[in-house]
Amino acid sequence: QVQLVESGGGSVHPGGSLRLSCSVSGKLGEHYAIGWFHQAPGKEREGIAAMSHSDGTTYYSDAVEGRFSIARDAAKSPVFLLMDDLRLEDTGLYYCATGDNLELRLSEQVYDTWGQGTQVTVTS
Repeated sequence: QVQLVESGGGSVHPGGSLRLSCSVSGKLGEHYAIGWFHQAPGKEREGIAAMSHSDGTTYYSDAVEGRFSIARDAAKSPVFLLMDDLRLEDTGLYYCATGDNLELRLSEQVYDTWGQGTQVTVTS
C-alpha cells in the first residue's frame, strides 16, 4: 500500500524560499507520477507540478514555472518541491499525490493516493 507524507511547510516573507518533502512508501507502478498541488484559502485545489516516477521527467503549471522545481535523489524518495521567489498568492496547503499518469497531467482525477498536506504561509 502506497503512503505519502508531506513535510517542510512554514512561514516566509515574499521573495523567500522553502523546500517541501514528500516521503513515498510502497511500490509505485511503472507509469506513476508524483504530483504537487496547491490549495489557496477559499479556493479549489490545483495541480502545479508533476514528476514521472520512472524517469524523472517534470512538468510545471504556468503559475510556478521558473520559480518552483521538483527534485529527488537516486532513491526516488523523498520527492522535494523547491520553492523560490515565493509570493503572497502562494499561501495555502500543499499536497503531494500519486497515480497512474504517464502524461504528467495536473488534474486531480488522475491521482488516487494523497498525503495529508502541509501549510505554507507567505506574509509580509
